[in-house]
Amino acid sequence: MIRLLVLYGHPKDPEAFDKYYEEAHIPIARKMKGLKKWTIGKVTGTPTNQPSPYYYVADLYMESREEFEALLASPEGQAAVADVPNYATGGVTFLYTEVEEVL
Repeated sequence: MIRLLVLYGHPKDPEAFDKYYEEAHIPIARKMKGLKKWTIGKVTGTPTNQPSPYYYVADLYMESREEFEALLASPEGQAAVADVPNYATGGVTFLYTEVEEVL
């Protein structure tokens, strides 16, 4: 299983980020077909109580990187990626990771 981890930096306007993400970006991204799992979450802190460099995270899962690349090349995937600059004013990092369940 491959995960696309999306790490969003702290936006200039957190309320605007939250509103846009929920009302505009999620409906655009939901049009992508083939995801095995998709989770999102607002960062609430770190184990050491240090400030987090991230405001929000999203995890998208597919069976292979090739499937991800095809999805992101599709019109629906391109629309979702093109939408990111509309709300990610704190920057964004995309990382592919291989996922192995331990527990």
